[in-house]
Amino acid sequence: MIQVGDRLPSGSLQEYIEVEGGGCSIGPNAFDIGASTTGKTVAIFGLPGAFTPTCSAKHVPGYVALADELRAAGVDEIWCVSVNDAFVMGAWGRDQKTAGKVRMMADGSADFTRATGLTLDLTARGLGLRSNRYSMLVEDGIVKTLNLEGPGKFEVSDAATLLAQARALRAT
Repeated sequence: MIQVGDRLPSGSLQEYIEVEGGGCSIGPNAFDIGASTTGKTVAIFGLPGAFTPTCSAKHVPGYVALADELRAAGVDEIWCVSVNDAFVMGAWGRDQKTAGKVRMMADGSADFTRATGLTLDLTARGLGLRSNRYSMLVEDGIVKTLNLEGPGKFEVSDAATLLAQARALRAT
């Protein structure tokens, strides 16, 4: 499993783009993880699935609400990563009003999630292989903090916890 001090695995995530621009066409676009984190501080939070109860009611809304404060604490981008396709993540982003605040990054085949070791097997519940619930701060591709939730928990991967960690990192 990925740990503090490790580099994010290579690969790509997909994002559904609503408006063409900046070299991105409308629709799903692949983004190289290494290139997208180089020279940046990125807050990444992972969760089991789009439109699921805790994810929709607490996890994503917390990051949307604290997006400006996270940016003020030195975070360049906020990514929500889930094992869903880019179309679902795009629709969920519209529903959660994430535009300009949180990038809804699709890990449709769970390649990134498997590479980090942050998988959650929900096959018995009909959901297959998913992402565990977590948050992390990444600076220039290196994991600086990692908050992994226990099964069924939502205690340490919230936006307020990551905001406090971002502020602490900035103060050092």
